[in-house]
Amino acid sequence: MTPDHTLDARGLLCPLPVLKLRKRLKSLAVGEVIALWADDPAAVIDVPYFCAESGHALVSTSDEAGGQVYLIRKSA
Repeated sequence: MTPDHTLDARGLLCPLPVLKLRKRLKSLAVGEVIALWADDPAAVIDVPYFCAESGHALVSTSDEAGGQVYLIRKSA
């Protein structure tokens, strides 16, 4: 899946990756997908929890060189 947007949060520690993601999602249209790059160990817990609590869909999670990539689809 090709994301519509990308947010590079590598080098940022909890809670900054999720806070930046939340802010960025506000400007997206419903249904758009953003790829969040993060290397904070807490993101493995924080990102899925944020998606579950806010109602956005966590499409996939993968480990890549340099961190994890989370694909998130904005919901209403």
